[in-house]
Parts: sequence; C-alpha cells; structure tokens
Amino acid sequence: MSSENLPQSPDQQRRKPRVAVVFGGRSSEHGVSIVTAGAILRAIDRTKYDVLPIGITTDGRWALTADEPERMAVTDRRMPTIAEIAESTEGAVVLPVDPGNREVVYSEQGSVPKALGEVDVVFPMLHGPYGEDGTLQGLLELSGIPYVGAGVLASAVGQDKEYMKRVFISYGLKVGPYEVVRPREWKLDPAAARKKIVDFAGEHGWPLFIKPARGGSSMGITKVDSLEGLDEAVEEAQRHDPKILVESLLRGREIECGVLEFEDGPRASVPAEIPPVTAHDFYDFEAKYIDSATGLVPAPLTPEQTAEVQRLAVEAFDAVSCEGLVRADFFLTEDGEFVINEINTMPGFTPISMYPRMWQESGVGYQELVDRLIQAALNRSTGLR
Repeated sequence: MSSENLPQSPDQQRRKPRVAVVFGGRSSEHGVSIVTAGAILRAIDRTKYDVLPIGITTDGRWALTADEPERMAVTDRRMPTIAEIAESTEGAVVLPVDPGNREVVYSEQGSVPKALGEVDVVFPMLHGPYGEDGTLQGLLELSGIPYVGAGVLASAVGQDKEYMKRVFISYGLKVGPYEVVRPREWKLDPAAARKKIVDFAGEHGWPLFIKPARGGSSMGITKVDSLEGLDEAVEEAQRHDPKILVESLLRGREIECGVLEFEDGPRASVPAEIPPVTAHDFYDFEAKYIDSATGLVPAPLTPEQTAEVQRLAVEAFDAVSCEGLVRADFFLTEDGEFVINEINTMPGFTPISMYPRMWQESGVGYQELVDRLIQAALNRSTGLR
C-alpha cells in the first residue's frame, strides 16, 4: 500500500505537516545550498508547518542541524559549511526506505536511536550532483515521501547540460553551439581531445567557455581567449566534473525567466536581465554570491519580447518534464532571437536571488512562493504520475 493511501491517526490529522529542509551536500555548491536553505527556513510559515532542518556534510553524512538561519550566511566572503552548524560531529539522520513509514531516526554510535517524528514533505535545497541531479529524488521516491521540485528524470536532465541541450533541440528550442569532451577522451588521447576543442574554436571563434557538464552556480567555468590556458581551463572544469562542455561566446543580452507550477499548469514570471558585470569577466560565482551582482527586474524588453521569452520558458519546463519550478536562462542575440542556454531545476532561492525577485515583481511574494511549492509537493504523489 502506498504511503499516501495509509489511514491517518487522529494525532496525524491534528498535527501540522512536517517539512524536512535538506541542504548542504557533497557537491562544490555545498555553501550556496546552505545560504539558500537559511532563507527558506526564515520564510516557512511556522503557524502552518513544523520544520526539521537536515544538513548533508561534504562527505555525505546526514546531520541534524539547529534551526538557526542566521548562522547560514556568507561571512567575510566565506561560505558556511554543515560541519560548522551540525549539532554533532558523529550523529546521523536516517530516512526510511519504506513507503509505509515516514519516521525519521537520529542515531549516534553507542546510543539508542531517537525517533524524530514523521516527515510529510522534503524541501531539497541541494545544488549540483548528489542532490539536484535525481539522486536524492530517487531516494525520496523509494521512501514514498513527497518533495518540492522536479522528479528523477527532469532533475537528471536538468543537471546534465549535454542531455538538456539534446532535449531542447528535439523540441525545437534553439541552443548555441557546443561541444562535449568526455572523460575517456581527455584521459586516453588528450591531443585529440584538444584538437577537437581547437577545431570547434576554428568554426565558431574564440573566446570559448570551458565548464563542467554537470555543475552549477558558475563554478569551474573559465573563459578562454586562445589555445594558451586551455589545459588549465579543462583541469579547472574537471575538478567539478570529469565531463566538460565547451561553448562559444553568444553575443547578446542575458535574460532569465522563472516558471512556477500553479493549479492550472506552469506560468512564467516577468523576465529579468543580467547586465554586463564590469568587475568580472562574466557572471561567475563571485559575481553572483560574493559580490551580489544583481539583475534588472523586470527586464527592459518590448511586450512582444517579454511574451516570447515567457512562452519559451514554459516550453523548456514542459520539454524536460519539470515540476514545481524552473529558472530558464536565455541569450537575446543581436538579431533579436532568443537562444536558451540552460534551465535550473532548483535555482538560487535567497530573497535577492533572481528567481524569487522575478516572482516578487510578478505578484508572488517570497513567503507565498515557498508556501506554494510546499503545498504543491504535498498534493503530488510519489511514483509514476
């Protein structure tokens, strides 16, 4: 019997839904995830929900953390870590892999395991591999616990930029030129892999962007203006992902658009524009999270351009079979055409992040946005749907 069909006791019927906010993780976006989760914890309406904060350390341990969002912030240009905010350096939180049981347990070596109560929904504020890529979503599907955001397939496709682009192309969405270098290519014949990149540059021109194929938050991305520095750029990208993506420079304006799933289907927010970042070579990690470079909301577009990018954002959402939310990133080229760069199935979610800002301008405030996502997850079953 699936968990959503289990009869509820009077206590279950009376209590508030419990939301487990899961954050941190094993990817290089560990700190970004914590900062984002801090904002979510501040926003969740405690009169409607009980909250259980669970942090995942960089080595994969699920740790119980204090419900103290003020400790989950950038301090002196440094990101926080779960090791700093976990209640114990040894204890572990365990989710049941049983769709008939949603009881979460906390255990420490030499101690009797402690029941933390049932979890009704998970808000997975994880970015990058081991959380945003379908792995955590698969665990939650096995556990029968509803969760916010995209399912297994959409999360995996949304994380892997190669297959994301392949799906977009199959649905008629225009993408920019790109090339993929797989781990075995660079390892077994680096000269041939290097020539593959140089030939791509010969066709599409320098500069190139060398990036992890399955990364986010602009981590590991290098702008390369010539053959010099290419190997270093590949090495930097492979610190985050052995598979790398090579993209040509698209000249144009950077436009973003949020998609949110409502009761009648997905809708697009007003778009935003990321203006050129003068202090940085491009919109990299430090520009986004350390120096807090911000965009223009709404983007200064014509009504026709706004309608077009909103239509394309919803098409991208549907093409990848997303659920809940997406931020879609585009280039508006010099000839007036929108080219989709990528989607993010769990975008940055602090109040100053672009996704919440776009929805704020569209009439959905931050707390309402968080509440809508939780309610949508509670109303959606796990399994095939």
